Amino acid sequence: MENKVNNTAILKIHCPDQSGIVARVTDFINLHHGNIVEVDQHVDREDNLFFMRVVWDLSNFNLPKSEIDSTFSKFLGEPYQMKYTLNFSDEKPRMAIFVSKAAHCLYDLLARYQTGEYKVDVPVIISNHTTLEPVAKQFGIDFVHIPITAETKAEQEKKQLEVLKKYKIDFAVLARYMQVLSAEFIKSYPEKIINIHHSFLPAFAGAKPYHAAHKRGVKIIGATSHYVTSDLDAGPIIEQDINRISHHDSIQTLIQKGKDVEKIVLARAVKAHIDRKTLVYKNRTIIFN
Repeated sequence: MENKVNNTAILKIHCPDQSGIVARVTDFINLHHGNIVEVDQHVDREDNLFFMRVVWDLSNFNLPKSEIDSTFSKFLGEPYQMKYTLNFSDEKPRMAIFVSKAAHCLYDLLARYQTGEYKVDVPVIISNHTTLEPVAKQFGIDFVHIPITAETKAEQEKKQLEVLKKYKIDFAVLARYMQVLSAEFIKSYPEKIINIHHSFLPAFAGAKPYHAAHKRGVKIIGATSHYVTSDLDAGPIIEQDINRISHHDSIQTLIQKGKDVEKIVLARAVKAHIDRKTLVYKNRTIIFN
């Protein structure tokens, strides 16, 4: 079983909905002696679009990895007007983590990485402060300090991109990184930057949302994780969750419960991305089972 998990192909598709797609895709895999181990599909009736994720064991597959993409494109991708991505389970993505001063999301991500829950490499942590450098050292990860001011933002973002290139980063996670990325930066990693924030927006924007929410006596708090786009905090949502609260909660317990839900929501979003279970269409995200 372990061999199968480490030797699979992951195909994600979206295209105009039409008869026979599922049969054609599965026939393609079976024809080349692949064993399907996961499959999930969805039809958007409003836009008449078909979405599919299929995973198959490559142990007996008779096409070399280097030929799967071109062969699939010729016989299925082009005829069915498919947009698709093909990945392999033995390709371990490289993840960079951006942080500022808050440590709760960083520790949670690194614990999951260290225990093997996340099948990724984490070669570098980037921060605009030095506060969390000891955490990076604790986990044996390189730490790069790149301070940012309004006057130096463009220049410092270029340095950040150079760091990402140096470490061959595939995607980045903003683990409570308190800087707004420029549109130019985001263009370099489309649908490859994951952010986490509280779900009070737009009602309680600003530096102290939990204080403002406490004053209003809110009954739920939550968190949202999404792909970063040039529209601030409005990118395709990957994961959300809530936590119920009451008048017994103080500002401090609100903040702690907020941190807890932020950690789990970000963890789930990162896991979905690593497992290639996300597919972005327009400004929505399909999350496959």
